[in-house]
Amino acid sequence: MYLGDSAELMKQLPTESVNLAVTSPPYALHFKKEYGNVNKAAYVDWFRPFAEQIHRVLAPDGSFVLNIGGSYNAGTPTRSLYHYRLLIMLCDELGFHLAQECFWYNPAKLPTPAEWVNVRRMRIKDSVEHCWWLSKSPFPKANNRNVLTEYSADMRRLIERGYRAKSRPSGHKITSKFQVDQGGSIPSNLIERGNNESNSEYIRRCAAAGQKVHPARFPAALPEFFVNLLTDPGDLVLDPFAGSNTTGAVAESLGRRWIGFEFESRYVENSKLRFPALD
Repeated sequence: MYLGDSAELMKQLPTESVNLAVTSPPYALHFKKEYGNVNKAAYVDWFRPFAEQIHRVLAPDGSFVLNIGGSYNAGTPTRSLYHYRLLIMLCDELGFHLAQECFWYNPAKLPTPAEWVNVRRMRIKDSVEHCWWLSKSPFPKANNRNVLTEYSADMRRLIERGYRAKSRPSGHKITSKFQVDQGGSIPSNLIERGNNESNSEYIRRCAAAGQKVHPARFPAALPEFFVNLLTDPGDLVLDPFAGSNTTGAVAESLGRRWIGFEFESRYVENSKLRFPALD
């Protein structure tokens, strides 16, 4: 974990040395947050130097997973397009490929903004954030066998009882291969992970140390999914906006090497609480 501006610190990393960059930078929200966030109009230009370095340090088959949330325009119940402009810049100007659009569904997310959702009742609750899976080449390293999910009860019955080969109305031809047990289901690009870790080990350790928890953490299960999907043991994982270093702790637990950069010294100090061995 290193303290400083990651746009500058990444310049010290060798070219094509990182297998996966996974991060959640400050979003361009209307209201200022204590962890720092950038105005929507300036966001694309602000992010460009970070993205340039991420592209440079990625291995040819490496991936860049960017978790970013949307926001509303000031004074109206309409959505900003800042994050889509960012995606277009990353692909059209810097040469990233959009490997897949993934979405983090957080069922515990609060209904905001209150004026449009709770008071005037003009909008519904926004419970998803983008997780754009970007890559340096059209064929990044990935293996969905590493993130299989449990079969549903219906699928287990089909495997046990058999399935009559036929064509579906969609035109798909279902053959006998459909009933082979592959060890689990291929997950969708909608990743359901709650972010209400009020009783997590990190929270308990912060309380015991008298430290304030980082105010904008993503759940460990989110980087865990992409680390498993896109890397092998021993690979190097980078988080240029590490915060309390959820990514680093997850990478270490999965046998990957990791590097985290964070601009705020209090968060670097706080990140030690994710590693009991540092006590």
